[in-house]
Amino acid sequence: MEVIWFLFFAVLLTGYFALEGFDLGVGLLLPVLGRTRESRDRMVAAMAPFVLANEVWLVAVAGTLFGVYPRLEGEVLFGLYPLVVAMLLSWIVRDAGLWFRRRLDGGGWRGFWDALIAFGSLGLSFGWGMTLYAAATGFTSSPVNPVGVLLGVLVTLLFAFHGWTFLAWRTPGAFGAVRSGRALLLSGLVSALPAAGLLVGAMPYLLEHSAPAATLNVLSVMALPFAPVMLGAQVWVWRTFRPGKGAVPLPSFF
Repeated sequence: MEVIWFLFFAVLLTGYFALEGFDLGVGLLLPVLGRTRESRDRMVAAMAPFVLANEVWLVAVAGTLFGVYPRLEGEVLFGLYPLVVAMLLSWIVRDAGLWFRRRLDGGGWRGFWDALIAFGSLGLSFGWGMTLYAAATGFTSSPVNPVGVLLGVLVTLLFAFHGWTFLAWRTPGAFGAVRSGRALLLSGLVSALPAAGLLVGAMPYLLEHSAPAATLNVLSVMALPFAPVMLGAQVWVWRTFRPGKGAVPLPSFF
């Protein structure tokens, strides 16, 4: 059962990096590619249908982490408390920008919230890189050091590239490039490499420090049946909003 839950957690974490990575990447690119209000509107509209579905993976990652590996809860929440708070604030700021940018029509209003989307995306991307470094060192080293900062920069660049590939797939030619679904899949796999590398190294520790078998059995009954539902919803979103399904609309909630 420990192996099954480790594989489930690995799929969730790498899946989050591969999916949410392009959302964050598009946010990072707003100041670079969004030179006009119309282009920023198009970028946000391109990723908007995928955002909520992708964030479900993060909720599942957190639930699995604290349910299956309870000893890590204190190390993550208390050992990285300032970083966790900064990432939560970045998440709130990014989502607030997505929700409020179209509540008024003024250019200054949208520009302010677009800047918060970019700032929140940067905080989350950079924070994930530093978190991976702290986890790789067993939470014994502060992530604020040259290696942690470099890993934060690496994850940020990977997400930005993934976001650019997504835009080239979702809105072909609108931002100067066209990419296939295969290229998007490849960029997603590359974005997930830092998380996959951490999981490979941490596998013996995680298997050894899993929750008791009785707890895992209860979690299996409660959680695993919902996995096909989450996967099915993700497939529906991608099939519904893939290129060629009509114009890219601006959802009312974004």
